[in-house]
Amino acid sequence: MNTILRRKPPPQLHHTFSHIRTLTKVRLKWCKNRFLDHMIDTHTDLKAASLLKDAITRSSTNFLTSNILNDAQKLLGLTVPTVRFVRRYPTLFEEYPHPKYPSLGCFKLTHIGKMLHEQELKVFEECEDDVVDRLCRVVMMTRNKVVPLQSLHPLKWDLGLPDDFDRNLVTKFPDYFRVVKGTNGLPSLKLMKWREELAVSELQKMNEIGQSDEVDDGRRDRLYRDFKRGKAALQFPMSFPKGYGAQKKVKAWMDDFHKLPYISPYEDCRAIDPNSDLMEKRVVGVLHEFLHLTIYKKTKRNYLRSLREDLNLPHKFTRVFTRYPGIFYLSLKCKTTTVSLKEGYRRGKLVNPHRLARQREKFHHVMRTGLIYRNRAINILPQLENLENNDVNIADEGESEEEEYEMADDCSEESASEGESD
Repeated sequence: MNTILRRKPPPQLHHTFSHIRTLTKVRLKWCKNRFLDHMIDTHTDLKAASLLKDAITRSSTNFLTSNILNDAQKLLGLTVPTVRFVRRYPTLFEEYPHPKYPSLGCFKLTHIGKMLHEQELKVFEECEDDVVDRLCRVVMMTRNKVVPLQSLHPLKWDLGLPDDFDRNLVTKFPDYFRVVKGTNGLPSLKLMKWREELAVSELQKMNEIGQSDEVDDGRRDRLYRDFKRGKAALQFPMSFPKGYGAQKKVKAWMDDFHKLPYISPYEDCRAIDPNSDLMEKRVVGVLHEFLHLTIYKKTKRNYLRSLREDLNLPHKFTRVFTRYPGIFYLSLKCKTTTVSLKEGYRRGKLVNPHRLARQREKFHHVMRTGLIYRNRAINILPQLENLENNDVNIADEGESEEEEYEMADDCSEESASEGESD
């Protein structure tokens, strides 16, 4: 099979125009979204417990000592010592003395923890094609179709990649991927085959004009051609806090923004003026697509920064998060900065949750049970073994489904950077 990567055609003429900045400068106050903050807080603990589970299963001894756990606090993004965190969840982690050094604590997975891990591996196996497609699309968005593995590893949990994706998944699909030495000398993931069927963004799918049955065939074809050429406006879904969307200046701003040509994140953009409004809309489109590829439609801002050059983003690209609060939400919870795609949640719940998200909800349910019952939790483990066929929902166990907003001071790029721990 020919594994030479097919190059994309050069950009269309309307992409090479030097666009002058004409968008209205509208500065909106940052609004705190209580529900999204609660979800981020919950997922921080869920992610930490999941990573510890994976670390234990990777260990040749099938346990981790307290010394190792203490060194992992910052890596896990925890605000409390790791040993204290692990002891909160006796339904997942069992503590016992080291065989040779009784004063040294060791932690292994409980029976229910092992069962949940096996269920997760089964989900990865059944969703393998989806995982491969998602990884392909991430690499397809990059400038040279190459991504350093050190930039992908922190995103494994967010993108729903298996813990060993760089060893087993990549080698299983040599027609799509290959680990090569990058320009910086570090191991990198290279795309070996361009997949045209995947080079359609989520926004393009949502705005598929040519599929309407109410349009005659000739007009449908013309509209679809204009759509593919970027001449038809694509509308980003937006959700403003109360009062913002009705402001005339905000409406004018969004109208001007949507009138700009849409450039797919899978297209070559090197001919675009980096200081133009068109580049700003392209940046919004790239970040919108990337967040759509994540399981929970969110990730840490610093993870995106590590991909800035690969995604061909300008130096201060993160300003769009506060400039477009109808599309993105920037949270400062857990001593870090997390960016979420607002359209990914509706009435307090994840829209169209992935199978892996549902599996993780079971994991969180077991965690929460251990936190509530503490020492008595070990006695109810048998009752949790029926989770294989039952669904639970993190949102049902948390705050109200209704979104709550709280006005706050401007969340500027500089202020959001203070206290950044990741």
